[in-house]
Amino acid sequence: MKSFQSVIAEYLVAYITLQRALGFQFERQVTALRAFDFYLVQRGNPQPLTQELVLDFASADPSSSADNRARRYNVVRRFCEYLATFDSKAPALDPKALPRSNSRRPHRIITDEELSRLLHEAHRISQQYPSRGVTLQTMIGLAASTGLRIGEVVRLDRSDVDLKTGVLLIRCTKFKKDRYVPTHPTTLSVLQSYACVRDSTYPECRDSAFFVTTRRKRYCCTTLRESFCEVARRAELRGPAGKGLSFHSLRHRFAVKRLVSWYSEGIDVQAMLPALATYMGHVHYSYTAYYLTATAELLGLAAERYNKKFDKAEVQP
Repeated sequence: MKSFQSVIAEYLVAYITLQRALGFQFERQVTALRAFDFYLVQRGNPQPLTQELVLDFASADPSSSADNRARRYNVVRRFCEYLATFDSKAPALDPKALPRSNSRRPHRIITDEELSRLLHEAHRISQQYPSRGVTLQTMIGLAASTGLRIGEVVRLDRSDVDLKTGVLLIRCTKFKKDRYVPTHPTTLSVLQSYACVRDSTYPECRDSAFFVTTRRKRYCCTTLRESFCEVARRAELRGPAGKGLSFHSLRHRFAVKRLVSWYSEGIDVQAMLPALATYMGHVHYSYTAYYLTATAELLGLAAERYNKKFDKAEVQP
């Protein structure tokens, strides 16, 4: 956290340290606070902080969504509450100044053809560093085939990946619970191939991370998000600016594809939701419903199953 340079840098560092000591991962909040620190430096460290200043920071990117602007504002607002215990001039920011929307925008599910394009573009993303392409392709493929969160992918250690059985140990999850995630044999094969490339390319690398950058260090979530956006743009699945397909879209795809598969096989989907929730790391299977977007394929299968049950009921004496 040495990169904080504004006049309130020491308070920002202390606040982040406190939040992490309390058990919060605080990754996105750190990204927002780092941006706020840079914003203050660029403007000559104006003091004291004001409501107008924070609103201007939150709204600085015109391509950002209303929810993102509200999220950035609230991160700084909560920091200001902490700052007020040390500085009487710290503003009490209005919690309703940038309200978030109560509705969720429906997610676009990545198709098989689109996933193939993403994997293809990931592999060829760098001619200078081919290993970067192999790494990105493997991380994207792993998330698509397991539904892992972006933080779970980058936090994987070498000791967490059993390259004989294909079972992953997912530690420090969103809900502070560890879990085991078995992978498909094809996924295991890709992980084994990546490990060979990594070890032959960086034989002197001593970082415990399973996935490493060209600098022989663990990926951070921000770097992987930006790399995925670059891949998505190259695959013509995301525009040059604004929101679009994200790494988290891979998690949505996994959940929907699993449901489609169960419907196709005639499996009782409701009975299997708790298993899916456990696999995806949810504390309750109702949380999993957020990912179950009603695609045309899914609706068609559900309607087909309903009609079959209805027809059977009609023919019964």
